Amino acid sequence: MESPKVFFSKCVRVWKVLRKPSREEFLTIAKVSAVGILIIGLVGFIIATIIRFFLK
Repeated sequence: MESPKVFFSKCVRVWKVLRKPSREEFLTIAKVSAVGILIIGLVGFIIATIIRFFLK
């Protein structure tokens, strides 16, 4: 476990590198996230449908 001073200095270093994403970057990230959520939901729906089909 590192000391709080080392942890704080690492946090400050990361904070200095951060920047606000541009509108285009934000929209791209939002679209990719939405597609990922839809794919996971679709896989869950397909699995639930298959399970219901075989358990009837």
